[in-house]
Amino acid sequence: MANSQIPNLGPIFGEVLRRYRTDMNVSQEELAFRAGVDRTFVSRIERGIRQPTITTLVGLGLALGVSAAELVQEVEAEYRKQAKQKKK
Repeated sequence: MANSQIPNLGPIFGEVLRRYRTDMNVSQEELAFRAGVDRTFVSRIERGIRQPTITTLVGLGLALGVSAAELVQEVEAEYRKQAKQKKK
């Protein structure tokens, strides 16, 4: 797959992360503390500006009580849903 064909998943990951965080009623600051990252980094991830490393992804999952794989699966499912809607 050429680079131009790789979708920008940052905003989708941000939506998924925000949904998990708010469902747990956890602030960005608390999530950041639990995951061992800076609060501003969580904010940037949620806004789709930054993307986590695999280490941070696992840390976020642990902080949210879900696996990193589950977070990625949610992102992929949302991407496929959006791509399907665009084709219509």
